[in-house]
Amino acid sequence: MRRRATCSCGALSVVAQDEPEKVSACHCLECQRRTGSAFGIALFFANEAVETFGSTTSFSRLGASGRPIEFHFCASCGSTVFWKPAFRPGMTAVAFGCFEVKDGLKPTQSVYEEHRHPWVGIETT
Repeated sequence: MRRRATCSCGALSVVAQDEPEKVSACHCLECQRRTGSAFGIALFFANEAVETFGSTTSFSRLGASGRPIEFHFCASCGSTVFWKPAFRPGMTAVAFGCFEVKDGLKPTQSVYEEHRHPWVGIETT
């Protein structure tokens, strides 16, 4: 399966080959801040299965794991499209909402549940 994800303006895109190794719904406070929503959803692919197109700006911060995460976002519109988490070496995380086709995708795990808002229900497989 080949999946394409793009930023809001289309200047940055990611093409991921194969199925994701993990689909994670994250309720940590930083994901809430990054997305402007109640949680974030990331699809994790092996680095070699991901190809990026367009220019990015990056921002690195410590994640809730205490390890760095390098976020890559569109230099034009600012959409966060993918990131490289040190806690998953060799993996690239791609934002669920950026994928053009989301059929068949759903979280396989839900993490940092202690920050999950009580009105959010996530069904994992």
